[in-house]
Amino acid sequence: MLPELALNDVVRLRKAHPCGSFDWKVVRLGADIGLECCQCKRRVLLSRRELARRLKKILPKETDDSTTGS
Repeated sequence: MLPELALNDVVRLRKAHPCGSFDWKVVRLGADIGLECCQCKRRVLLSRRELARRLKKILPKETDDSTTGS
């Protein structure tokens, strides 16, 4: 099954997009999952089942060190 996803998560798929990128950002959650290519900004909709089949891994969130006040 598909692991828990949240908006703005970045996922890596098994096959590259024609632009060469493997990484996609989650922009819509529902019966279908909306993804936006991190390189060319193309958007696609995949069913949850199709995304679970194509998903390689969920990339960790980037921490922004500039917001940790010091």
